[in-house]
Amino acid sequence: MITRFAPSPTGLLHLGHAFSALTAFDLARARGGRFLLRIEDIDRPRCRPEFEQAIFEDLAWLGLDWPEPVMRQSARGAAYEAALARLAQMGLVYPCSCTRADIRAALSAPQEGAAGPGPDGPVYPGTCRGRSMETRRPGDAVRLDMARAMALAGPLTFDEDGPRHRGRHRRSPAQMVSEVGDVVLARKDIGTSYHIAVVVDDAAQQISHVVRGEDLFEATAIHVLLQRLLDLPTPVYHHHRLIRDANGKRLAKRDDARAIRAFRAEGLSPEDVRALVGL
Repeated sequence: MITRFAPSPTGLLHLGHAFSALTAFDLARARGGRFLLRIEDIDRPRCRPEFEQAIFEDLAWLGLDWPEPVMRQSARGAAYEAALARLAQMGLVYPCSCTRADIRAALSAPQEGAAGPGPDGPVYPGTCRGRSMETRRPGDAVRLDMARAMALAGPLTFDEDGPRHRGRHRRSPAQMVSEVGDVVLARKDIGTSYHIAVVVDDAAQQISHVVRGEDLFEATAIHVLLQRLLDLPTPVYHHHRLIRDANGKRLAKRDDARAIRAFRAEGLSPEDVRALVGL
């Protein structure tokens, strides 16, 4: 078993991060496997070195260890570009110049119907679909033509061993087209996307079990599709519960009062933090 924890250095780690990292670490240790740390820093304008240093310090304080050097997404641009180029050669991607306002306006048109939200937000109405990659201009995003991709890939299946979604899951082409749509694979500001980066990196690190929050469960089918298209292995997925505040709201990095660093400053021990998150 190989698990990983892949935070972004855009803020201090909070109790939700502690729960996810500890869960991945404990699962690997219990089965004699390995736990890896990966720094997801593709969003360079928002990443800061002090937050990356805090990640290392807070995780070490919790009692976690990992092999060095760690993988950094900021050094993996060529791998993401190669994956995108392969999908382009297959005719499965197209450039998109639509803004969020454009998409909202298109979805509000009567002929579009009431498209529901997908894993990445509103299902894209397909305004730019049909454009060739040769027409891509600076500032364009790149989207996956979901109908073409699913026609090639066929029905998707993946195994989940998390507590809430345990079992084998299946997604049909019709579901992926209507409920997910043409997702962004390369953002105009960073040249890639979470979907491409996480799939390529998990394969490069030979991750056998992806441990992450259940808020990402619906995105899993996108990742399984990309794995199939790129001839990459599909790991087992383990989506765990989310740590929430007293009002039931999911913790975010702006919740400094729940930061691991704050609990350390208050004199809590790593065992106290484990107890706070129910471990």
